[in-house]
Amino acid sequence: MMKNIRYLIIGVLFGIIMTKSEAISWFRIQEMFRFQSFHMYGIIMSAIVCGILIISLLKKLNSQTVYGEPIVFKSKDKKIKRYLLGGMVFGFGWALTGACPGPLYILLGSGYSVMIVGILSALLGTYAFGRAKEKWPNTFS
Repeated sequence: MMKNIRYLIIGVLFGIIMTKSEAISWFRIQEMFRFQSFHMYGIIMSAIVCGILIISLLKKLNSQTVYGEPIVFKSKDKKIKRYLLGGMVFGFGWALTGACPGPLYILLGSGYSVMIVGILSALLGTYAFGRAKEKWPNTFS
């Protein structure tokens, strides 16, 4: 129970940071795609740098999960087809909703109830992909 409260607090803090930094603003996202502002690129680059540093630290310290299991990083398959298709689907969803998946929840929490459509669509799409990928050739595994 205490672990869940910890995650809830972290999620609320993440939501506050995303809201205050205007990372959930459709207008900021539009500015980014029109190359009119550096704001969102700065946020994205900060996230990339933080991700690289955190993963490097996790690897160096031989970190474990909360259950005591070692954290293992597997090499990624470098097939261009899977990343191109995945990027297109992600971009299509981003264009339709005006937000990537993380901010959908923040926007819902901020009172934009229409975002429930995007969240439910993302969940349905993820479920459908999980069910269908076993029937496709070895493209996505």
